[in-house]
Amino acid sequence: MTTLPQMVTMGQCYYNETISFFYNNSGKELSSHWRPKDVVVVALGLTVSVLVLLTNLLVIAAIASNRRFHQPIYYLLGNLAAADLFAGVAYLFLMFHTGPRTARLSLEGWFLRQGLLDTSLTASVATLLAIAVERHRSVMAVQLHSRLPRGRVVMLIVGVWVAALGLGLLPAHSWHCLCALDSCSRMAPLLSRSYLAVWALSSLLVFLLMVAVYTRIFFYVRRRVQRMAEHVSCHPRYRETTLNLVKTVVIILGAFVVCWTPGQVVLLLDGLGCKSCNVLAVEKYLLLLAEANSLVNAVVYSCRDAEMRRTFRRLLCCLCLRRSTHESASYTPSTRTGPSTRIMLPENGHPLMDSTL
Repeated sequence: MTTLPQMVTMGQCYYNETISFFYNNSGKELSSHWRPKDVVVVALGLTVSVLVLLTNLLVIAAIASNRRFHQPIYYLLGNLAAADLFAGVAYLFLMFHTGPRTARLSLEGWFLRQGLLDTSLTASVATLLAIAVERHRSVMAVQLHSRLPRGRVVMLIVGVWVAALGLGLLPAHSWHCLCALDSCSRMAPLLSRSYLAVWALSSLLVFLLMVAVYTRIFFYVRRRVQRMAEHVSCHPRYRETTLNLVKTVVIILGAFVVCWTPGQVVLLLDGLGCKSCNVLAVEKYLLLLAEANSLVNAVVYSCRDAEMRRTFRRLLCCLCLRRSTHESASYTPSTRTGPSTRIMLPENGHPLMDSTL
């Protein structure tokens, strides 16, 4: 078995021990058979993972296919979809290597499983903050999203992934407890409690920064619209704009709070070594809730965009038309007049579609 990178340490290291050894050390049960709870978690996890993959693939396809989305702010939305797509893959990998299969993992396999999750979820959270920062800058500068500097947005994306890869790779190389068993966490028995505490505090800090940024945006926009309303008779429009802004801020922050805060609090409690806290009773469900945020992000940040919804309908209708054409070609071969069946388009060049979809 390939050994992990060796550390210079005063104490004894346990690089050749099994996963069971570390789980027993932390007091976390390692089941040898599929329990009803394991089956429920895996069934829910697979369902959420598939939905996350399909939804974020649709977002990426929409951004790639519509030239109107080839703008810096949509680069960030595309990066968010890519990070959430990666999170779906990571969680899918977890579902196929959990329950009784955990005991059969090597140390490298366990760190790979954990690293994929940490990297993808960190990239998703960091991109949410980057989007908030860019929205704040464009609003304060009264600047269209299309005029945002591409170079800075690209650097933001690079910074997001550097930070995510750093946090994801550190545990396997140094920030583990293989040489300090007394510092092992209960939720992740191979990781140091300090790593969990730092990860949880970083995510909570991101949330506080997002609250500050969106609160500043809200009050700034409200003041500007209020000043406009004083000069023009547009009070109904003012109320509508304010309500829409409140709705957007509440949805963005509310989704983050619901999906992320419970898990971060439990991680922090485990990282701080709370012995009386029964963190193991809820950890799997809270991780599932955090993963569900990768599905919620697609709805909050992309599906609320009218142009994005139109692009979704166009892509889905194209898929339906292709499928129906393929079925028609398969079941009624006598109607074919050549090597391929063509879809008739109206004069404007766009396929017919049902606007109610």
